[in-house]
This record gives sequence, structure tokens and C-alpha cells, in this order.
Amino acid sequence: MPYSYEPHHFEDMAVGKTFESAGRTITETDFVFHSMFTGDWTELHTNREYAEDGPFGARIAQGPMTFILATGLFQRTGVVERTVVAFLGMNYMDVPNPVFIGDTLSAEYECTEKRELESRDDAGYVEIDTTMTNQDGESVFEGDMKFLFRRRDD
Repeated sequence: MPYSYEPHHFEDMAVGKTFESAGRTITETDFVFHSMFTGDWTELHTNREYAEDGPFGARIAQGPMTFILATGLFQRTGVVERTVVAFLGMNYMDVPNPVFIGDTLSAEYECTEKRELESRDDAGYVEIDTTMTNQDGESVFEGDMKFLFRRRDD
């Protein structure tokens, strides 16, 4: 179950280990807060009349908002709670389909790389591959996330 995960330290991670998030329905408020926070008021995201005549027939989430939702769902698994030292970036990010108000999103995560770092004895490198889908099983985000995971204080 998504809610039963415990924080994972570097030692708990293994290549091939998978995690599943809880679901989350996207709301009008999400769109407004994202625009307010980022200052991105592009009409495709904020103007219903304009967007209805556009290529998607409705407002869509900004691409960066889609990425942020994927990171938020990973946090909700509990795996990274108080164990991640840093988010280091990404190798790739794709947004193959739009996210609409009313979509319910969930994500699957897989550890694809784990390695020791000579420069750190308190943390190790972990790469997580991410696929976030909507209620119809369509992929709306694919990408990896690179982290420093804290080691256990044994």
C-alpha cells in the first residue's frame, strides 16, 4: 500500500526496487496556485475561453507543474521523508500527454541506479525512474530524479 512505506536510507535502496504513490485529483486551485507561485499566467493554462479553442480543447497544466506533481507524489510515499540530503537534478523529462483539471494522477517509481560516492560518507547516489499516469492509464510524465540519500547512523 502507498501509505505503508517507511523512510528509506541509502542502504534500503536497491536497483529494481519499486514504489507506488497514492492518487491525487487535480483541481482549479492547483492551477491557480501554480500560476501565482511561478508567475506563469500563459493563457493556455489560465484562460478557459482561449484554451477551449486551442489544441487540447481545455486548459492544461504547465509542464513544470506536471513535474512538481510527480515529485510531490514521490514525497507522499514516505520513502524520502528525512532521508534525502539533496535533489541533484534529472537526466531527462518527458510530458507525453497533458494534465487537465479533474484528472486523477498516480505514479510508479523504480530505483534504476545506486552507487557509493567517494566524496561523501554520509550519503549515496540514488536514481529513481518515474512514470506518472492519469485515471485512463495515459502517461503524463516520464523522467528520472537524482538524489543523495542519507546513510543510516548505526
